[in-house]
Amino acid sequence: MSSSFSLTGTDLTTDRLLLRPWSTDEITAVLDDARQPHWAEDFPAEGDRVIAGFIVKQPDARGEYGHRQIVERESGLTVGAIGLFWPPVDGAVEFGYGIVESRRGRGYATEAARAIVAFALTGPGVHTVHAEVELSNPASVRVLEKAGLRRLGGDGTTARYGTTAPDLPQR
Repeated sequence: MSSSFSLTGTDLTTDRLLLRPWSTDEITAVLDDARQPHWAEDFPAEGDRVIAGFIVKQPDARGEYGHRQIVERESGLTVGAIGLFWPPVDGAVEFGYGIVESRRGRGYATEAARAIVAFALTGPGVHTVHAEVELSNPASVRVLEKAGLRRLGGDGTTARYGTTAPDLPQR
C-alpha cells in the first residue's frame, strides 16, 4: 500500500486534502446545526453528526490519533470526516470515514484512507489497521480495496478489511 502524506503539527496533508483534527467550535457547530461558510453545501452528513457526538463523549477522540475533518485543499471546504478509534486493541486500530455526496467519486475517500492508515501504522503499538464495511455499500468496499486493504473476513452483511505492517519503526 503506497501513501503520500505529510504531517505538519497535527494536520495530515495529501495531494488534494488536509486531514485536520476537529476543533471545539467545529464540533459545536455540527451539533447545533450552525452552518459554517467553509463547509461544502451538504456537510455535515448524518455520519459527521454521529462522530461529533462521539467526540464529545470521548475527548481522546480529538487526540493525535483521533478523528479529523477532511478538507479539500483547493477550495478550503470541509467535505467529510475520517478517524481512528483509539487506543489500539491488541495492536489493532479501527478507522471509519465519510465523504459528503457532492464530493463522492473524486477519489477523496481513498486518498484520505491511504493517509490515515499509513499514519496509524506509525502509532505506538499499532501493527494492524482495519475497517468494517456493509456489503450493501459497494462504493465503500472499493474505497478500502483501492486504499490497499484486503478482506480479512466478515459475515453475510459486513466485511472486515485491513492491513498489517511489516516491522516498521515506531515513533
